[in-house]
Amino acid sequence: MFTLTKAFSFEAAHTLERAIETEASRRIHGHSYRAEVTIGGAELGAGGMLIDLGLFSAALARVRELLDHRFLDEIPGLAPATLERLALFVWRELAAEFPALVSVAICRDALGERCVFRPDG
Repeated sequence: MFTLTKAFSFEAAHTLERAIETEASRRIHGHSYRAEVTIGGAELGAGGMLIDLGLFSAALARVRELLDHRFLDEIPGLAPATLERLALFVWRELAAEFPALVSVAICRDALGERCVFRPDG
């Protein structure tokens, strides 16, 4: 089994309802995020690759454009913009194009946080 991971970064703002730090969370605030997208497979294509990295990069650039420098609360199908919902959003944007998608991780490195979505648990 081969796995191949590509990452992209984005900056975005949101609000959030929480049980703790409620006042700061309700105000519009932003974070630096990093998404890691992993595909996998046992067979390599004719070019000796799991996937053409150019195609993979183009798809990730499309998803990045949906998120980068955006107010995440306004993106249909995303709110509330938690790490978990961001991982699921990226997965849904890529799953049809990449059936070999294994996982999506969303990281906030400055805070030491990472959430991974895998559909198989």
